[in-house]
Amino acid sequence: MASNKHLVLGLRSKNPLCPSFTFQASKCDPSLFVYSVDNNIIYVLVYVDDIIITGNNATTLQTLVSRLHSAFSLKDLGDLDYFLGIEVKNQSDGSITLTQSKYIRDLLNRTDMEAAKPISSPMVSGCKLSKLGSEKVFDPSLYRSVVGALQYATITRPEISFSVNKVCQFMSQPLEQHWIAVKRILRYLKGTISWGLHLQPATTTSSFSIHTYCDADWASDPDDRRSTSGASIFLGPNLVSWWSKKQTVVARSSTEAEYRSLALAAAEVMWIQTLLSELKVHHSTPVIFCDNMSTVALAHNPVLHARTKHMELDLFFVREKVAAKRLQVVHVPAIDQCADVLTKALSPSRFCELRSKLQVVESPHPT
Repeated sequence: MASNKHLVLGLRSKNPLCPSFTFQASKCDPSLFVYSVDNNIIYVLVYVDDIIITGNNATTLQTLVSRLHSAFSLKDLGDLDYFLGIEVKNQSDGSITLTQSKYIRDLLNRTDMEAAKPISSPMVSGCKLSKLGSEKVFDPSLYRSVVGALQYATITRPEISFSVNKVCQFMSQPLEQHWIAVKRILRYLKGTISWGLHLQPATTTSSFSIHTYCDADWASDPDDRRSTSGASIFLGPNLVSWWSKKQTVVARSSTEAEYRSLALAAAEVMWIQTLLSELKVHHSTPVIFCDNMSTVALAHNPVLHARTKHMELDLFFVREKVAAKRLQVVHVPAIDQCADVLTKALSPSRFCELRSKLQVVESPHPT
């Protein structure tokens, strides 16, 4: 790639009516390239030899595809319906549902779980897995292989992120209790094979809203008392980013655990803002919702107290964004905290309630 971070696709045409396409390489994602001239916008996403091309002008898109075909050996597969194991289901209302039905079915066959009895949640409510307490698993290699495969399934199934994150923490010495937890996740997927992430079309072309829910489960790990962070980021009505992570240090209070989760969410939101700017997408000031009153107060308080000095970097990072009005931090009642499902094992009823808020739905066209 040229040092000026541009990518020229196709041959330069001698016909002035047929443009050359000079794409700007994204600074946020090395696989993404953006073309923006006048009111024509094209996005190209490249993964090895698979390419997704989309834009707002069908004629310009077809010209680009023709130019690419004249320069390279290409096979145009038409409308997007399958990419890297992800199935794209187009709905009549213009929305799409992203599923991994085939991938999950293959995983169930590989683990001899295709005939397993389905279950309504991926983890027993209140479950606390530990590195102590039961016999070692019979086949550690199988455990690691299956858990690694489950990680990829979270691309379209955010509701299993917490469960998968927990079983990932025992890769080095998996125990029988951990394998039982893995099989429960597989049983849950067995009953929801056709479910996936629902994405709705934009209802406005003016400005998109970015709102984030962040949460933490304080000292939840029975082995080292580290907390679990979780967050879900929405662009308009659509979930675009989420995670469930074990914090790297021990938090001395629930407020500290929540604030570290808030700082992580703020950093991700800043990255998404930069990406949207590259994509020429207008957006309003992001809002982060947190259910801890003390954490919200700290985000707005310019005074640094002695008891918060050990988390000084996170404090200044968030406060700087809030003071510059680049970010809003708002309290949300615990009952409306969408990220709760990403930090702990919940009851089946509460799990299903929050799953729907994450826009995980059953595909109308199961495969």
